[in-house]
Amino acid sequence: MSSCSHSHANSLHEVHDHGDIHSRLEQAEALCLATGARLTPLRKEVLSLILNASGPIGAYDILAKIKNTSDKPAAPPTVYRSLDFLLDKGLIHRLSSINAFIPCCHPREGHQAAFLICVSCKAVKEASADALMAHLNSLAHSDEFSIHHTIIEISGKCQQCTQRH
Repeated sequence: MSSCSHSHANSLHEVHDHGDIHSRLEQAEALCLATGARLTPLRKEVLSLILNASGPIGAYDILAKIKNTSDKPAAPPTVYRSLDFLLDKGLIHRLSSINAFIPCCHPREGHQAAFLICVSCKAVKEASADALMAHLNSLAHSDEFSIHHTIIEISGKCQQCTQRH
């Protein structure tokens, strides 16, 4: 299920420039329905905040925005459960190095991504890491190691920030 019209096999792309929010929320609902899950109003609101953010957004920022826009603010545990649900469904990614969330450009089962994170402007670009994962899986298999979770984050300076300094 892809909200993008181009291939991600060997390209870098911005995580916040893939179609309008409304169609991405509809696709998220369809993905949840197809897997027997439910995109509750809170889950949808959390996803919408992540999709609308101009860059990576932290859980506390999400919680603050919900408190400012809702008549009945959500408790932190329910927001964290919503984030866990969205992560589990592949609708968002968590960037461990900066403890923030970004939308997944092409939510689908088995998707592996690598992220380039600019330490200056915090811009994030995503690329497919399928070929790299195949290599890592082969390496793990050679030692009979079972991979449970992999996040590939590369920090540095983006082209714009490098040119500015």
